[in-house]
Amino acid sequence: MVTVNEAKQRIIANTGTLPAVQMPLSEAIGSYLSEDVISPIALPPFRQSSMDGYAILHSDVTEPGIALRLAGESKAGQADLPVVSAGTAVRIFTGAPVPEGATAVVMQENTSLSDRSVQIHEFPVAEGKNVRRAGQQIAQGAVALRAGALVSPGAVGFLKGMNVNEVTVYSKPKVGLLVTGDELLKAGEALVPGKIYESNSAMLQAALAQAGIGDFSISYASDDLDATIAALEVLLEEHDVVLASGGISVGDYDFVGKALEALGAETIFYKVRQKPGKPLLFAKKEEKLIFALPGNPASSLVCYYEYVLPALKKIMGSREPFLRSVQLPLRDAYRFDGERDEFLKARVEGSDVVSLDGQESFVIGSFAVSNAIIYLPVGQNRVEAGELVEVHLLPF
Repeated sequence: MVTVNEAKQRIIANTGTLPAVQMPLSEAIGSYLSEDVISPIALPPFRQSSMDGYAILHSDVTEPGIALRLAGESKAGQADLPVVSAGTAVRIFTGAPVPEGATAVVMQENTSLSDRSVQIHEFPVAEGKNVRRAGQQIAQGAVALRAGALVSPGAVGFLKGMNVNEVTVYSKPKVGLLVTGDELLKAGEALVPGKIYESNSAMLQAALAQAGIGDFSISYASDDLDATIAALEVLLEEHDVVLASGGISVGDYDFVGKALEALGAETIFYKVRQKPGKPLLFAKKEEKLIFALPGNPASSLVCYYEYVLPALKKIMGSREPFLRSVQLPLRDAYRFDGERDEFLKARVEGSDVVSLDGQESFVIGSFAVSNAIIYLPVGQNRVEAGELVEVHLLPF
């Protein structure tokens, strides 16, 4: 049995990245850059007004109410611009190029218009006021995004604005899931005594989709060693990462561990000193990763967020694969006994965190309203209200 930290270290140490591919930016959402993106242009590419108002020489405004002669206008997209000279002003609109000679823009609300002149009521006017400098957001030739950055919606907007239409990113893994358990019913089947509806596959598929992984398949195997071996063999041939749901404990009908051994997989660790999710197995076959997850749904999802997701993110090139961790005060006191670290389904509410009811490994309802996981090592098994605890923020 390994500790939580040992398990995480071994997973990261045994996880590489997939090859890089070039693809259209519009298709790269959720991927991680494999190389820096260099800006081919400056943003903005010209001096730009941040307000509707008037472009002026700031030194012309020597007192409130001074009048300047109108010398034309500048609107967004205009190329042929008037020049601002001493004693003149140019009507200008947000995003429009700032004319040559102008050193500031006075917002419209601080002016009044009469005939062919405009009165400036703001005094003094600072040089550069309401003017976006050329290259203020990014200079031509500068690094726009570093390798390892996530291609997020914001990244797409940023890169499109500098006419970057293709990026080089790490490939996303193909993930296969094996579901075991003769007690499980598929969706739509009639409920009969002794059976339960299988939900882990849909839960894990949703979690993978949230991580930007859509290449996912599900296989099923009865509680039989040969059937488990056959199913895992096919999944390992066709996928980069294989997950198994159930069949990894010490019962007479738990065959996943034996099947992996028969297939020549190397077990990196089996069992973690934690609650829930103790019977977690991590193995490798060549470069393929295998996670055998506990069958109880809350245990399975804890193990996914704490161990599987970081491995997937590293495979995709993330430089920060683990859930974001913060220290927050626990709203209510919490106690536990035993020699295993605990993960608690939780909600961050305001400036503190709340441990939810329903912490048992089979209870998934509390996960449905969680936005965080509290991590309590055995050395912190007596927590008073208001005491700081380690909180792992869920990715939504």
